[in-house]
Amino acid sequence: MRLRSLCLAAASLFALQSVMFADTLVLRDGRRVEGTLVSVRGDTIEFEGSSGRDRGRRTYDRSDVRSIQFDDERGGSGFAGGSGARPGLRERVIAVDARVRWSDTGIDVRGGQDVSFVAVGKVSWGPGRKDEAEGEHNSPSNSARPMANRPAAALIGKVGESDPFFIGNDRGPIRVRGGGRLYLGINDDFLQDNGGSFRVTIYY
Repeated sequence: MRLRSLCLAAASLFALQSVMFADTLVLRDGRRVEGTLVSVRGDTIEFEGSSGRDRGRRTYDRSDVRSIQFDDERGGSGFAGGSGARPGLRERVIAVDARVRWSDTGIDVRGGQDVSFVAVGKVSWGPGRKDEAEGEHNSPSNSARPMANRPAAALIGKVGESDPFFIGNDRGPIRVRGGGRLYLGINDDFLQDNGGSFRVTIYY
């Protein structure tokens, strides 16, 4: 009986954590759908619901969505229904894992192309260190980081094998110098003790 009670308690705790760490799709009719954001492309949003009639992967029209909230361990929230949009541009949402040196965006860019980024969330990059996309405030220079004189843990990018460029929390267009595959990462030299990810919407 005691074992059964412990198992039920553990299952309840796991379910509670799943709800706590879920993304939330807020629809214009007032409904809130708990689950995981899969992608945002053009006028459609793909979202995987985790419970009830919304369980499973579905595609929603962007005009029906008020916002998307990322209320998990990454912190922050992302707005998908207005100010984040870039009319006439394609967009893609990816997770930039703080433990991975470079995350492949799946996007090929050309030299001179303008690309914009909207990043939400926080990453941890060592004991007691947690920052958003702009990185550590008053960060000292560190020659071991990809960008020595830029804030630690900030969002950075690169195209192909070229030198990295700084993104941080700048939401304006950034003109890339060369063409090739676009990668995103964080400005840190030691990734083994990192955790969390940035949720980045790319407009290109």
